[in-house]
Amino acid sequence: MRYAIWIWVMLAGAAQADSLLLLNDYPTEARADYVFACMAVNGETRDVLRRCSCSIDVIASILPYDDYVSAETVLRMLQTSGEKTTLFRSTEISKGAVRDLRRAQAEAEMRCF
Repeated sequence: MRYAIWIWVMLAGAAQADSLLLLNDYPTEARADYVFACMAVNGETRDVLRRCSCSIDVIASILPYDDYVSAETVLRMLQTSGEKTTLFRSTEISKGAVRDLRRAQAEAEMRCF
């Protein structure tokens, strides 16, 4: 009986560790870049630092890092002009990536600001 409980505790701990890794798949550098940009727009106060940090945490809890990178790439490409950016403007994949990021940002705005 004691052995079965120990196995259950170990499996539960492993599952929790896996879920924490999934929720924390954003590199520190990406989180810091987001916070710096957020503070540049909203002000450089301690309160804004807290709110911006909260915001990237909420986004990370909703959107996997690879999806975040894809959406950020599309948004950067949309800021340029030229024929080659048509791919980023017109495909449903690009639009969906940006739409998902915007939804996560809206949720973060509601929770943190």
